[in-house]
Amino acid sequence: MCLTFWLSQLYRGLPRSIGRTTQPVWDSLSRNLVLSSQRRIPEFSSFVARTNTCGELRSSHLGQEVTLCGWIQYRRQNIFLVLRDFHGLVQVVIPQDESAASVKKILCEAPVESVVQVSGTVISRPPGQENPKMPTGQIEIKVKTAELLNSCKKLPFEIKDFVKKTEALRLQYRYLDLRSFQMQYNLRLRSQMVMKMREYLCNLHGFVDVETPTLFKRTPGGAKEFLVPSREPGKFYSLPQSPQQFKQLLMIGGLDRYFQVARCYRDEGSRPDRQPEFTQIDIEMSFVNQTGIQNLIEGLLQYSWPNDKEPVVVPFPSMSFAEALATYGTDKPDIRFGMKIIDISDVFRNTEIGFLRDALSEPQGTVKAIRIPEGARYLKRKDIESIENFAANHFNQEVLPIFLKANRNWNSSVAKFIMEEQRLELIRLMEIQEEDVVLLTAGEHKKACSSLGKLRLECADLLEIRGVVLRDPALFSFLWVVDFPLFFPKEENPAELESAHHPFTAPHPSDIHLLYTEPEKVRSQHYDLVLNGSEIGGGSIRIHDAELQRYILATLLKEDVKLLSHLLQALDYGAPPHGGIALGLDRLMCLVTRAASIRDVIAFPKSFRGHDLMSNAPDSVPPEELKPYHIQVSWPTDSEAEKSSLNHPHHPES
Repeated sequence: MCLTFWLSQLYRGLPRSIGRTTQPVWDSLSRNLVLSSQRRIPEFSSFVARTNTCGELRSSHLGQEVTLCGWIQYRRQNIFLVLRDFHGLVQVVIPQDESAASVKKILCEAPVESVVQVSGTVISRPPGQENPKMPTGQIEIKVKTAELLNSCKKLPFEIKDFVKKTEALRLQYRYLDLRSFQMQYNLRLRSQMVMKMREYLCNLHGFVDVETPTLFKRTPGGAKEFLVPSREPGKFYSLPQSPQQFKQLLMIGGLDRYFQVARCYRDEGSRPDRQPEFTQIDIEMSFVNQTGIQNLIEGLLQYSWPNDKEPVVVPFPSMSFAEALATYGTDKPDIRFGMKIIDISDVFRNTEIGFLRDALSEPQGTVKAIRIPEGARYLKRKDIESIENFAANHFNQEVLPIFLKANRNWNSSVAKFIMEEQRLELIRLMEIQEEDVVLLTAGEHKKACSSLGKLRLECADLLEIRGVVLRDPALFSFLWVVDFPLFFPKEENPAELESAHHPFTAPHPSDIHLLYTEPEKVRSQHYDLVLNGSEIGGGSIRIHDAELQRYILATLLKEDVKLLSHLLQALDYGAPPHGGIALGLDRLMCLVTRAASIRDVIAFPKSFRGHDLMSNAPDSVPPEELKPYHIQVSWPTDSEAEKSSLNHPHHPES
């Protein structure tokens, strides 16, 4: 109904002369789009040389003559083999009689993972030989003819999910790794979710799918971008880290609602949740506010969520950036478990413990703590020492573990300085039980919270290693984090500002006056979507006023506005209020499938060091091929190469 109304309104707005000639087109478009949203049974065997897939045959197919194509999964006693394709497994009976000697020879001599085509009859398995664990376990194929389509050489590893393989080996032979059940599941689920997202956005809510360029120009601020040489001397394209400027220009162009399954690029090292090239579900809308974007995304995820997972419950809870930092020590908190940060500064206003007293004497000094439930029961002495060392090495932060039972305060020379009334107040304030452990630290608010936030996750890992279930893997806890600062002080020069999100983010309406007096206090209309402690999306309401955008770029961020003259000019030509969001598709799918890294949900990912181990990219280029681009390679000296290797140690690819 929404789609038909949208199309009718669009048609109504056309000039009459155009409307008369194009009415059949709009009628057809409306009819086709509505039909495309209706579910159809896939025809997996259309257009190909098979009658059925290996995974679909059941007792209802008994007696049918079928032709199947697939890979030999394994063979047993030269009597049976299991044939596999993308849809599943089926058992094939190898004929033993003399008249079928040629068929037997093909099926018995073909190596495992060879590709074959077989034709035969669907029959019941003999009584007692059924396999209830196999969807096709009630039947088997009595083969009449067989053809070896391609023989397989000796494999570098077995195509079985339970066989341990290094990630480097998997990436080197990615085309073999893709045959595994888990990779098939991950990529097919990804495809299904993206298709449902397209249905929701285009068919139900009138979004337009627009492809934006991947050859662009350098953008000030933000992540490092890949440069692409052009044939004009000294001039380079840049691969965009997101379609941010284009999506805003599309709103200025009157598209109203845009989305794209967008390829994005960052010239940064890989991590388990990051790749140099990645995919976003990129969305922008005109005349929208923050609530509208959040409602859209909640509906989008609910609509596209896999049927084999617990359904998504909306609306998602929301939390301010300040609350997330103070309570969880991070702007992407995992809210599936407690262990929240508590401010206990008042408990230790009069303390003899030196590092607490020194911290509280500073203007922003605080004392913070987290409670580890049953920590005394599950954590060993070496765990406590590991926690203390982690805090010291990563944050230069002292952490004091406190046990209710005084005899458990291992190696804690300061524990005796905690007075009885302070201990009792801690018990009351933090609701401490007898077997709990308290981790206490002190310092500037943000630093103390951040260090405890990391320790909270470290402790959760330790407890789960010991068998405590804190984070239910089947639970998906979404959270909106809002009211971010518009700016952060630069790490290398705290007197200067940088955008907390990007320079096109609109300030909070209540804080605009602070832009000209105390810009570091301005909140933004930026919002992040967090799932189980990982950021899976981020967006904002944009600046649509050219003068405000120019002021933020030139005066506050000290950026060269000439690089963005096209955008500033466009904002002057009737830009509507607009906002949007981008969902990280790779990271979302990684969480949905419970994969170890985003590389497990990407067909051909890069390694930890950003290499394609299958093709050995990046690769060198002969000097004569560089000449048209007016560039040449400056090879590092031995000392420079050694220095580079020290700054960028070679991580193992696995």
